[in-house]
Amino acid sequence: MSAKCLFFYILIIQMSFAQTKEIEGFIFDARSNQPIFGVNVSVENTFLKSNTLKDGSFYFTEVENGDNILVLRKEGYQSKKLPFTKKFGQKINFGKILLEADVKDLQHENTVTLTENDFVDDVDADFSGGMLQATRDLFLTRAAFDFSSSFFKVKGYDSKYGDLMINGLPMNRVFNGRPQWKNWGGLNDVFRNQEYFNEINANPYSFGGILGTTNITTDPAAMRPGFRISSSFSNRTYTGRLMATYNSGVGKNGLSYSLSASKRWADDGYIDGTLYDAYSVFASVGYQINKRNNIYATAFYTPNRRGKSAPITEEVFDLVGRKYNPYWGFQDGERRNSRVRNIQEPIVMFNYNYTGKHFLLKLGIGHQFGTFASSRLGYFDAPSPNPDYYRYLPSIYINNSLGANFENANLAEEGFKNNPQLHWNSLYRANASGSKEGKSSYILYDDTTDENQWFFNLTSSYTLSPFIKLDAGIRGKTSFTDNYGLLKDLLGSDYHDDIDPFSNTRNNFNDPSAKGVNDKISYHYEMTSSLYDAFLQANLEFERMSFFVAAQLSQTDYQRNGIFLNERFPLTSEGNSEPLSFTNYGVKSGVTYKFSNRHVVNIQGTYFTDAPTLQNSFVNARENNKTVDSLSSITVYSGTLNYQLRLPKITAKLTGYYTNFLNDTDINYFYVDAGVGSDFVQEVVTGIGKRHVGGELGFSYQATSEIKLTAVAAYGDFRYTDNANVTINFDTAGAEDELINLAGELDLGKARIKDYKISAGPQKAYSVGVEYRSRKYWWVGLTANYMDDNYVDISGIKRTDSFLQNPEGGTFPNATNEEVQRLLHQEKLPAIYLLNLTAGKSWLIKKKYVSLFGSFNNLFDVTYRTGGFEQSRNANFGQAYDDDLRGAPLFGNKYWYGFGRTFFINLAISF
Repeated sequence: MSAKCLFFYILIIQMSFAQTKEIEGFIFDARSNQPIFGVNVSVENTFLKSNTLKDGSFYFTEVENGDNILVLRKEGYQSKKLPFTKKFGQKINFGKILLEADVKDLQHENTVTLTENDFVDDVDADFSGGMLQATRDLFLTRAAFDFSSSFFKVKGYDSKYGDLMINGLPMNRVFNGRPQWKNWGGLNDVFRNQEYFNEINANPYSFGGILGTTNITTDPAAMRPGFRISSSFSNRTYTGRLMATYNSGVGKNGLSYSLSASKRWADDGYIDGTLYDAYSVFASVGYQINKRNNIYATAFYTPNRRGKSAPITEEVFDLVGRKYNPYWGFQDGERRNSRVRNIQEPIVMFNYNYTGKHFLLKLGIGHQFGTFASSRLGYFDAPSPNPDYYRYLPSIYINNSLGANFENANLAEEGFKNNPQLHWNSLYRANASGSKEGKSSYILYDDTTDENQWFFNLTSSYTLSPFIKLDAGIRGKTSFTDNYGLLKDLLGSDYHDDIDPFSNTRNNFNDPSAKGVNDKISYHYEMTSSLYDAFLQANLEFERMSFFVAAQLSQTDYQRNGIFLNERFPLTSEGNSEPLSFTNYGVKSGVTYKFSNRHVVNIQGTYFTDAPTLQNSFVNARENNKTVDSLSSITVYSGTLNYQLRLPKITAKLTGYYTNFLNDTDINYFYVDAGVGSDFVQEVVTGIGKRHVGGELGFSYQATSEIKLTAVAAYGDFRYTDNANVTINFDTAGAEDELINLAGELDLGKARIKDYKISAGPQKAYSVGVEYRSRKYWWVGLTANYMDDNYVDISGIKRTDSFLQNPEGGTFPNATNEEVQRLLHQEKLPAIYLLNLTAGKSWLIKKKYVSLFGSFNNLFDVTYRTGGFEQSRNANFGQAYDDDLRGAPLFGNKYWYGFGRTFFINLAISF
């Protein structure tokens, strides 16, 4: 009897593990009638997921009885949901399912976003639009393609709070925490496979960021097989682009590969003098060992050279317009930009994926190396070469303590309008002067960073049941950088004397000061960094409710090693700094409840600490080892509440959010005339508190089968929540009576910045749109956009007590409360109105896809400011008051201006 029981027990066990196909089907392209490989197929409200095979087939086992919904998703196709009801023991065959191509996907493939426009100087441009292109969320799509031209930031967040990965490997830069998009620019065709997890939603790759998480996959087996060639024309950042891509698909031997190359170029972008010269090459090879094991290797190299532009004052704008760029000038009849960014950083990766019935494992390792260089002019005991320097402008003759000189002002205006660009020939003539005896007055040098970094990731997912899943992972990054000034051009002189002209001290006391081309000058130091984090996440998915909870632990370490012995900092410039170490943690959780398939509510919350970036950890890394005093991690807590409405013709999503940032740090560099004295200083602002609160709305109405009406809105309030502390640092190598003090550091106390607005792009944005999508595979869309509540970035030092301190003693007689408040009032930029048009059309000609796409932005050629900042030069009331009274301040706010009417047209052929 016992033997029979054992037999039946074993039989039951075997039957329970048998993979009976309860749900199956095939997915084909509705237009070409060809099977589609790699369609993501899932059963809604469960963790049952699969991808179609080469013949378009899919199947599931262990599907729960009752009402279910089959969800089909594939990049480039319209998603589809198929309801079905399964009874006990029933097998369901969907047969042949057709997916329609999404012609609007052309916009996501081709639109040049502001991630390509990072060519401004003196600030670290911060754009998150690239991350948002991976989503089909209406609000986020509109933010990426319509609002981004105004430097709009979703919820006002810095892009460092978005977690970006390629094949699960972390790609945010160590220096400032932001993604370096230029490292994979021009590879649109092979970087299309992206997953975006909005806000702090659960994702299987990492703990994620409050701006969301994006993972880009370059597995050649997942790319659409075939050849694609495209050509683009534009008047934005580049004028032309050629791109060619071939994806082999998975062969019978399990091998697959992908190759892509592109070239982008412009003698001038929309802004004058912004050259663009970029190449991109990509290769990926994969091997499908069996149905469960897959390996692939990826390498890409995108060398790019970009001419920068600069913010300008209102006076300069009035004289020469929004396209003006002071960084370039003619030399021997050719345009030459003095500020050129040159990036050459190839990346190689290796990945292994295991896909079991209940267990998934992903392993990756990557290596990035190369050079990031940015050129600039240096001048020594010589006038500034910048053509928009305040002493060369008409206002210097109007704003004169001896009285206005209108004759000289008119001559200066005429001269500037006739020749507003950089005078290269004048620099060569100055260097050729006999009095210089071969020593340079002007040079061109690169701020250079040679970086060598390794990164890895190991993530796993285990599905305990169709409703319970666990995710866990660990990842890390190590970075070693060599940072130095590199002399590129002596501009006709014989040698450069590497001495600070203000203090007459040597930048490297250990070497002779006479330098030639390709010598290291000014500064030289190394930086070692490491970042590691691990996360654990539990996910529950039921018919009406889903829930997740996750935790993270991370470790960040920095250390500087000075190579030059700087004579201004003889004790702190050479050798190793004290190591900086930060241990951080985070938790997050979220609940989604479905009142029905039409009404869904989601609430999420997170609390975490985050290490300060390398950029904001060392006070003056180029010259010494000093770190920010009492530096500690940032604290962030955030919550969101979402409501989604899904009706047959109407979809809507309403989001409310609240986020606090505590104990943030910021470092700035400038020359200042303050109440405590004048010097070139490093301003360290600590204890910064910020609050971001607001709401977002996305609404669409399918008026007919071909016409869709849309509306989106963003209403935010981003402001400082407390007064921050300001400290200034400076060298003490000059004459004692000219120094601010002998310590080289001065605590200015609190900066009264509480309730000032954060400069994070427009805090309010609204858009309405209409889209016509023809059944004959063409579409056109028009959006009207309004953006407001955009504020200039304030100066911290102007809001300390030193602003009212008279350097000549006594008080300022005009410093009434009303006058102080007027001078320190934060400028709000004018509202922006933009009308944008996009259109696309595709044809199937003898099994070849031909697609045409065009986007036309700012149709009315509106002139608008995208951002700006207060100059900190006049940091005492007396000078600020006198400068303001003149009508055209010498040190007024500087602004960036958006593009006027622009276009982008792309023609592509796929087969």
